[in-house]
Amino acid sequence: MTFDYPDRVDRLQTLMAESEVDVTLLSIGADLPYFTGYEVMPSERLTVFVVPRIGDRVLFVPDLEAPRVEPGEFEVRAWAETDDPVALAADLAAPSRVAVDDHMWSVFLTRFQKEWTDADWLPASELTRDLRMRKDEAEIELLRRAAHAVDRVMERIPKEVTFAGRTENDVARHLAALTLEEGHDTAEFGIVASGPNGASPHHHGGGRVIEDGDLVVCDFGGRLGGYFSDSTRTFVVGSPGAEKSDVHAVVEAANQAGRDAVAPGVACQEVDRAARKVIEDAGYGEFFVHRTGHGIGLEVHEHPYMVEGNHWELDSGMTFSVEPGVYIPGSFGVRIEDIVVCTNEGLESLNQSNRGLVAVA
Repeated sequence: MTFDYPDRVDRLQTLMAESEVDVTLLSIGADLPYFTGYEVMPSERLTVFVVPRIGDRVLFVPDLEAPRVEPGEFEVRAWAETDDPVALAADLAAPSRVAVDDHMWSVFLTRFQKEWTDADWLPASELTRDLRMRKDEAEIELLRRAAHAVDRVMERIPKEVTFAGRTENDVARHLAALTLEEGHDTAEFGIVASGPNGASPHHHGGGRVIEDGDLVVCDFGGRLGGYFSDSTRTFVVGSPGAEKSDVHAVVEAANQAGRDAVAPGVACQEVDRAARKVIEDAGYGEFFVHRTGHGIGLEVHEHPYMVEGNHWELDSGMTFSVEPGVYIPGSFGVRIEDIVVCTNEGLESLNQSNRGLVAVA
């Protein structure tokens, strides 16, 4: 799938003019491939895309990486091992205001700051998020494919994946293999949190052996065509009992309420409030310890965020998660996560797999 990278840079330069930014520096992270199609291999060698407010765009890359760069509407300047790439890039301008990639390593940022001592600095995301938050149809289609692929994994789990008697790490490896089988280019992350470990939202899987009666939070995803999937379902080994069933029903209702709140013009915090109210009304408010959602695209977590205090209004093309959860310390946790798109008509839920409490062996 191809994208109009020059148009993206043109729009960035328009935003730079509005913000009186003279130069934007993009290094490792998702902004660089968003504007050039080139994904840098992170290393101690500097790669930086220098975008002036007006004029030619130049990509500085290590000489040994230059063959990986596809031609574009920018100049490629390969630097040799004995060159000083910061000095070479800094010679292009004498800026008063610089936007710098959120992920640029400090070793390079501090060098640029020494080269441009009189410049004001701001995170590039203050400009780039306005573009990247609103996905075009090609981006949404890749996100849709990734979400449908992870849905297929979710539907295979109760049929093919045994939980009881296996470690969390073992199950996580199995889910990663299924993620690749269903068409992802990479399996990027996987949380398998069983029993009391489910009360830790970002639990790192370990050697705990999954037992009968456990709730198991499965949160995993990967990349397809550069774009991420990210979905969570909570399974039960055997019979859950009344309390666990009740909490799962509350979280499922909160997920529905959050998705129902999505529409153009709605503030991001209202999605959080809608999901949170269901959980608070059920008496579990203190156990919902994170925001309701995050944007997704070239990064698994990006703008916009569904959280109290975020007054940014939803717009068509914004793609993000709705993932309420309840986490009872020392006992269990439940989370249900879907990736959704705000459209002019309201909501498209990219994930459609069963949100109910599904029993597994």
